[in-house]
Amino acid sequence: MPARRGLLGPIGRRIGPGRLLAGGLLVLLLLLRISDPPAVEALRVRTFDALQVLAPRVPPAERPVAIVDLDEASLKAFGQWPWTRTRLAEICRKLQEAGAAVVAFDIVFSEPDRLSPPLLAQTLPDLSEAARADLRAQPDSDRVFAEAIARMPVVLGQTAASTPIAWTGEGPPPQTGTAVVGTDFDPEAALIGFPGLIRNLPLLEQAAAGRGVFTISPEGDGVVRRVPLVLRAGGTVVPTLALDILRVATGADTLLIRTDEAGVVSIRLPDLTVPTDPRGQIWVRFSPHDPGLYVSAKDLLNGTVPAERLRDKIVLVGTSAVGLLDNRTTPLDRSMPGVEIHAQLLENLLTGATLTAPNEATLIEAGATAAVSLAIILFAPILGALGLLLFGGIVAAQLAFVSWYRFTAHGVLFDATYPLLTTFLVYLTLVFTNYFREQAGRRRIRTAFGRYLSPDLVEQLAHSPEPLRLGGEERRLTIMFSDVRGFTAIAEFYKEDPAGLTALMNRFLTPLTHAILERQGTIDKYMGDAIMAFCNAPLPVHDHEAQAAAAALDMLARMDALNAARRREAEAGGHPVLPLDIGIGINTGACVVGNMGSDLRFDYSVLGDPVNVASRLEGQSKLYGVKIVLGAATAEAIRDRYPVIEIDRVQVKGKSEPETLFTLVGDEGFRRSEPFRQLAARHAAMIAAYRARQWDETRAGAEACRALAKDLRIDGLYALYAARAETFLREPPPADWDGVTIATAK
Repeated sequence: MPARRGLLGPIGRRIGPGRLLAGGLLVLLLLLRISDPPAVEALRVRTFDALQVLAPRVPPAERPVAIVDLDEASLKAFGQWPWTRTRLAEICRKLQEAGAAVVAFDIVFSEPDRLSPPLLAQTLPDLSEAARADLRAQPDSDRVFAEAIARMPVVLGQTAASTPIAWTGEGPPPQTGTAVVGTDFDPEAALIGFPGLIRNLPLLEQAAAGRGVFTISPEGDGVVRRVPLVLRAGGTVVPTLALDILRVATGADTLLIRTDEAGVVSIRLPDLTVPTDPRGQIWVRFSPHDPGLYVSAKDLLNGTVPAERLRDKIVLVGTSAVGLLDNRTTPLDRSMPGVEIHAQLLENLLTGATLTAPNEATLIEAGATAAVSLAIILFAPILGALGLLLFGGIVAAQLAFVSWYRFTAHGVLFDATYPLLTTFLVYLTLVFTNYFREQAGRRRIRTAFGRYLSPDLVEQLAHSPEPLRLGGEERRLTIMFSDVRGFTAIAEFYKEDPAGLTALMNRFLTPLTHAILERQGTIDKYMGDAIMAFCNAPLPVHDHEAQAAAAALDMLARMDALNAARRREAEAGGHPVLPLDIGIGINTGACVVGNMGSDLRFDYSVLGDPVNVASRLEGQSKLYGVKIVLGAATAEAIRDRYPVIEIDRVQVKGKSEPETLFTLVGDEGFRRSEPFRQLAARHAAMIAAYRARQWDETRAGAEACRALAKDLRIDGLYALYAARAETFLREPPPADWDGVTIATAK
């Protein structure tokens, strides 16, 4: 098991978590497409609806189909439905005279005509015997209708029923012949089925040339998109109305059904092969509702319809009257009469404008989905965000074009939506994985720098990590070293209480750290009681010298506050206390800053000669009796804002060239004060006298400066110069003395 983890670990790291997650999602989405749950199908069919809306079918110039409409005007003229069958027989006669090729009724006549004279003789009360005899002598309306049907090719409509219905005629009912070619075919499993079939009166069924089911079942959302050409009803395979109309029109006796392992492949008539889906359904390519298809039954019966309007056409008799409830929703219309759907389907079949969704469409769409998604997964790290966006846009446009072209040019339904949706989800997975990975990187940056940078700088660095360059970069920095004076004595004081020493270190290092971080400084490292910090990296700080100076002053103020608090605690507890005192060295110069160390451990740190000088300057603070020692570059950068005075010219240990040292004696407000101007002038005069070997003047100047600076805590500096003047009065320096002090200690 450990070996397996060792194998998968490098593979996972090489592929990347984003790719692994996107690949897993792709597999799940491919399985979802193959299983094709209702939600996926609903998305697909709505895409096909959009194609139909954008490119509806253009009807042929010569319409092969017409509709005799039992419209509102006809019902108003001849009374409510149902009409007597003799009037329907007259419609058949008018259509025969007009030269109609085939007549089909989108109506089922399952019950005897209630207006038939012989039936009225039985049902009407209060009739005289003479009247009853006269009615009985009249021809039966259903027989008149049957005779009219028998004179021409007529297809009667049937409708599916939810319960079995027995045939009431003598002998078996008329049946359209079907033959199956292909693999073993189980209509029970393959075809849409209904328990029962509502037929017409046996008299009418036997007279008709054909019979077809006109039941139109909308899909789950109530939209009619597909209609079956054959279905199973009443325990037998029956054709739908449009298919049996074509069978009668072509003179065929039998329907040829071709099948494969998936179900129905196609249905064949002479000179016509219609591909279907596995359930024997066909997609209807709709055109918008067309009133030009319709002829009012009133106008036909009144003889006002030109014969050429109906000659050699397939004529459907149906209704658009709202009260007869035969309207359906299609992709193009919210309310289309059911009879027009049959008419449009017939035009699809007769003009070759049918839509097909091949049985292998699922595999094709799944293959396109896999290919595009894998390309996204493979090329995402290479292309980058903009490249990936352009690539995705090109792929989306190509898929949309393929779907559009196959629909408009070949009538083939190719679903581009699922491949696009899948690739978009895969793309989002990669994006969000990269986002979370970036967030993790930001958390790592926050963890790595949270203890060394201010929170504001950490956030800037987390959102823009570009300043972090492996191996380091050259940058001008201001470096700061601070150290506690007399820490050895303090450590000895706590030799019996190491935990107390640790607590004390944390107590004074914490405020000093905050003083640095709040001035945009970076903590490089802690060295026992000492702190090394720098400013202007990893993020640039335009006034880093001034920020370092402000941090140093704040550090002194915080140490004063800490010492005052410790004194109060000592007085309350009745125990002695050793005050804490720090020295600070600050220097500015070009350094190398970056991630430094080994391949096992590295730190963000700084290297360079200015770092070494800053460390030496901190060491000189004790010798010169000042709190802060500045290098020349730092002093030059801040002297217009802060009160800076020169200390000495010193050749620090390890350096061959002397450094001019300065000290910071107050804040920006003190720089503008009159006391500082007086001190600065007397101090400059003292330094000039010292370098001019004027020892009496130097001693007098030191005493005068000490009086002016009595509240600045730099008495040690002037005591040092007074002592030097006394020494040189007794033992003058050599003739080649240049005023440079050679430092013997760090």
